[in-house]
Amino acid sequence: MRALIVTNLYPSPERPRLGRFVADQVDAMRGLGADVEVFGFELGAGAYLPAARRLRAQLRQQSFDVVHAHYGLCGWVAALAGARPLVVTFHGTDVRHSLVGPSSRLLTRRLDLAAGASRSIFGPEGGRRGLPPGPAAIAVLPCGVDTRRFHPIDRAEARRRLRLDPEGRYLLFPANPDRAVKRHDRAAEVAGLADAELLVTREVSPEEMPLWVNAAAAVLVTSESEGFGLAPLEALACGVPVLATPVGAAPLVAGTVNGCLVAPFDASVWSRLARRHLDAGDPRVEPGAMPALFSAERMAERVLSAYAGLLAGA
Repeated sequence: MRALIVTNLYPSPERPRLGRFVADQVDAMRGLGADVEVFGFELGAGAYLPAARRLRAQLRQQSFDVVHAHYGLCGWVAALAGARPLVVTFHGTDVRHSLVGPSSRLLTRRLDLAAGASRSIFGPEGGRRGLPPGPAAIAVLPCGVDTRRFHPIDRAEARRRLRLDPEGRYLLFPANPDRAVKRHDRAAEVAGLADAELLVTREVSPEEMPLWVNAAAAVLVTSESEGFGLAPLEALACGVPVLATPVGAAPLVAGTVNGCLVAPFDASVWSRLARRHLDAGDPRVEPGAMPALFSAERMAERVLSAYAGLLAGA
């Protein structure tokens, strides 16, 4: 199997967390024996057409069994370059965004396989439309959690390595607070009511991120919408309680875990549970099989199976 991944979301030394989930999937696919090449390009509106021209030139020189783009606008780059068969994984913002969403829905008419990072991609969420049925085959192809990185670490050790107060009352907001859809304001309100400090991670390295998860008494996922939402799984893989809105995959992966909360945002309800975890010192939850079921390796197997099915029906 020879696949080309097209994306402008991929880690770099300057932005190590950018598209880390895509890189994890690529690494897992390679670990399963697939021959995977990455066609990457810069962020920014002015980069798309030049990228399409470069990709068209590459496709004239090289042959791939499948071209797989991550995010809708990257899918347009591949489509304009003439890539076939073409798979696009939509991750959420590319479907819910008021400007990009319509172009993603239009793109599905030009695909061989339209994939969602979760089932929620194909329905409305947060008052915004999902992907409609179309001529392309559809699949749910999440990017999984790297359970080699995310695992329980002694809380005192995590705080020592991060130079945090060993007796501190910490909650974690594991997203960029500048992204309005992530609702940092909600997490800040919960932390204030629970008498806690809210830890915020921006450009934390992937290797360091598990320390931040393990250093916190709970992880707050307050988003209005999510394509999949790896943060709850990453927390559960560390045995850390998660409080999440019922978006993306959160209801599936954390909805039945004792000590977790998956519910519409209510600052008073959320802060009461957060305070309980904070008062417990080092609260941990038993995540069950979910982290293993949604590991990067298992999800890579799912992607390769989708490729095989697509090619078998060609």
